[in-house]
Amino acid sequence: MPTKGVLLVFVGLMITELLASLDQTTFTTALPTIAGQLRGVDQQLWVLTAYLLTSTVSLPIYGWIGKDLIGRRKAPFLAAIRLFVVGSIISGFAGDS
Repeated sequence: MPTKGVLLVFVGLMITELLASLDQTTFTTALPTIAGQLRGVDQQLWVLTAYLLTSTVSLPIYGWIGKDLIGRRKAPFLAAIRLFVVGSIISGFAGDS
């Protein structure tokens, strides 16, 4: 593989890791506030566990879909990034109560 291709793959992986870290950081930062407003602080651990479990279970399924079902294309990867960005934009415009 040429050096340019390796560099492009590496940059793509770094951006993906940045998005994953941003997702987890945002979730863990906002969870205490949300749980406090909903009077569910005692259920906060269950929400965190469900989030991590869902994330862990969906990753191999997404990998199977991207590799075996659709093929090794960039379309599923880019669709996931678009979905994350759209969800982040919608969340950013959400009002507070």
